[in-house]
Amino acid sequence: MDVWLAKFYDIFTAQILDIGGTKFSIASISLLLGLLILAFFLSKLISETIRRAFLSRFRINRGLQEAITVFIKYFLITLSCTIILQTAGVNLSSLAVVAGVIGIGIGFGLQNLSSNFISGVVLLFEQTLKVGDYIEIGELKGVIEKISIRSTILRTDDDLFVIVPNQRLIEHNTVNWSYRGHTCRIHIPITVAPDTDLLVLTEALLTAARHEPYVLQNPSSEVRFQKFNRDALEFELLVWINDPNENETIRSSLNFRIAYEFKERGIKVPLPTRDIILRNPESVPYVMNALQSQSENLQLPNLAKSSAVNSFSTPSDFSSGNLRDLLRKISYFERCTEVELFALIARGYRKHFDICEVICQENEPSEEFYIILSGAVEVFSERNNQAIATLREGEFFGEISLLIGTPRTATVRALTADTVLFVVERQQLQKLLSEHKELGEQIAVKLSERQQVLVSLGLLNEEELQRSQYAALSWVRDRLNAIFGISLGKNVA
Repeated sequence: MDVWLAKFYDIFTAQILDIGGTKFSIASISLLLGLLILAFFLSKLISETIRRAFLSRFRINRGLQEAITVFIKYFLITLSCTIILQTAGVNLSSLAVVAGVIGIGIGFGLQNLSSNFISGVVLLFEQTLKVGDYIEIGELKGVIEKISIRSTILRTDDDLFVIVPNQRLIEHNTVNWSYRGHTCRIHIPITVAPDTDLLVLTEALLTAARHEPYVLQNPSSEVRFQKFNRDALEFELLVWINDPNENETIRSSLNFRIAYEFKERGIKVPLPTRDIILRNPESVPYVMNALQSQSENLQLPNLAKSSAVNSFSTPSDFSSGNLRDLLRKISYFERCTEVELFALIARGYRKHFDICEVICQENEPSEEFYIILSGAVEVFSERNNQAIATLREGEFFGEISLLIGTPRTATVRALTADTVLFVVERQQLQKLLSEHKELGEQIAVKLSERQQVLVSLGLLNEEELQRSQYAALSWVRDRLNAIFGISLGKNVA
C-alpha cells in the first residue's frame, strides 16, 4: 500500500510543464487552478456585496449599479489572477508573446465572440442601454435584466428570457423606451365609416383616453386624422404613458374603452366590402327564383327575413345630446367655426358626479368651467347660507371666474345621481386661445357685454363705463392677455 502511495505521490509531484521559466507538476497545476477558480467566485461575491451594501443605498439607478458591479467584478478577477500567477512564479512578460500569437489565431476563429465582448464593454461604458430599460429591437420587446460582457438578457412581455448578443444591440437600431425618463407615447389606429360625425368621434376617443387611469393627462391626448379611404376614414389616438412595460396592456384597455364609447354614440366601424361583377345579369331573376323555390322546399326562412334578423339596431343618440349644439347655445361660442368647436371639444372632457357631490367650492381658485350635459346642479352661497339658483341640462357656469381669474363666488353641487358635465380646464383653455386668436376676441366681446356682473364683482365701476363705451372691452382684453398670455387686438380708446 505504501508503494502505491509513493508512486501516486511521485506522479503528482513530477514536473511536467514549464511555463515562463517555472516548472509545474500536476499537484501545483491543480492548486493553481483551484486558486484561480476561488479568486473568480470571491471577486463575484465581493462585487455583489458592494452593490447590495453600498450602491443600493445611494440614489443610483439600477442600470448604473449593474455597470459598476460588472466593472468591479472583472477588475478584481484580473487583479487576483495576476497576483496568483506572479506568486506561483510565472513570468507574465514571457507569456505575453505566446498569448499574442495564440490570440491572433483565436481572433480569426472567434470574431463574433470578440465583437460581442467589445460591444458589451461599449454598452457598459456608454450607458445608453441599462438594466431595467424597456427596449425594442426588431420584433423583440422587453426589459433588460442583465448586461454581461458577451450578451444581454432580455425579459419579454410574455415573461420569457431571451439572450441577445451584444453585437446585435450595437449594430441594429434599438428603441429604448426608457431613455431619459419613462414617458412615451403610444398610437392607437382607428377606422370609422365615412359619414361619422368628426366632433362626436373626437369626443369619444378623448373620453376613452381620459377614463384610462394609466394614460397621462399632461401631455394631453390627441386625435389625428390620418387619411381618406374609399370606404372609411382613418384616425389615430395618441396618448402618453409613463410605464412602457405596460404598453400592450394599456393599448388593450384603451381598445375596450373605445369600443364601449363607439357603441354608446352609435359610431360605426366599416366592414370590408367586395365588388361583384355579373357577366350574365339577365340570368339573375332565374337564379333568384331557383333559390326561393329551393328554400321553400327545405322550409327555410325567407331571405329577406334572414337578413333582417342579422341586421343590428343602431344605439340611440347619446343621452346628453349633441355637444356641438350645446356649445352653440353658449354666447361665448355661438359664432365659433366648426374648426374652433372641434378644438374646444378636443380640449375638454366629460365628468360624472354623484348626488350632493361638490363640483367647485366657494372662494377657491377657478381652474375649470362647466357645461351641464345631463342632470342638475345647485348654486349655493355659503356666506349667506342660501341657494342662489338651480341649473339644468344645457346651462353652464364657472366661466367668468375662470376667464377673469377671480375666486369662485359660490359653491356648486350635484342634485342628481346622473349629473354629467363637460369640463374645460384652464391649461387647455389657454392652449385653445393661443391657437385660435379669433375665438379669444369673441369671448372678450361677449364677456364685456356682461357689464353689470363685472361691476357687481368690483372689477369695474360706473365712472369708467360712463367715460368710454369701450372701457369694459378694453379691460377684458387686458385681463385675458395677462391671465392666458395671449395677444388680442389693440384696445379701442
